[in-house]
Amino acid sequence: MTIYQTLLGDDFARLHPMLQQRYALPIDEPFFAKGVMHQIKSGAKWMCPFYTLAAKTRFLFPESGEDIPFTISNTCRALPSGELEVLWERTFYFPQKTRHFDARMTIDPIQKIVKDYLGTPALFYSDLHFTVTRAGTLVIRSGKQRFVLSRFECTMPRLLEGRVIVEEGFDESKNVFTIHVSIHNPFIGRLMMYAGEFTQQSK
Repeated sequence: MTIYQTLLGDDFARLHPMLQQRYALPIDEPFFAKGVMHQIKSGAKWMCPFYTLAAKTRFLFPESGEDIPFTISNTCRALPSGELEVLWERTFYFPQKTRHFDARMTIDPIQKIVKDYLGTPALFYSDLHFTVTRAGTLVIRSGKQRFVLSRFECTMPRLLEGRVIVEEGFDESKNVFTIHVSIHNPFIGRLMMYAGEFTQQSK
């Protein structure tokens, strides 16, 4: 089973059938999709230095826009340790710039969390909690977070955390996957928000 099937257990079968197919992710068989983000919003302009640094590590970025084409690729691979890892690669095609948002996910089966390393190379880590709604939508919420400095990690003060909520579903009327992501800080406000739809493609 893939990391998401292992994590969700019986709840995996409660996902919409198309989401079950999307998250099956056989090893070395990428899920690739194209779509459009109807809305992308970054944070306050005074945070541009942070976004500039984050963009260099394929994480957050300063651009905002509407109807931005994007692609997403998810690949499950076996690490030398035997642990399974899913690589997330999201690419956003703004008119004047192409931006990326990468992540690497593994699971902790004891704590029932996804371990998420953000960026390439990773500068941030977050626990992720996965749940399934009655409608078969996947909801992801962030937990504890850490700064990553090469091989060293240190706990991130809650005042600096970027709290994440992700909702992914399937719209049968349009035959598309739907995605809504919100990353905010309780004091700074919005760090990033994007919402759109996508369809699976042959890579």
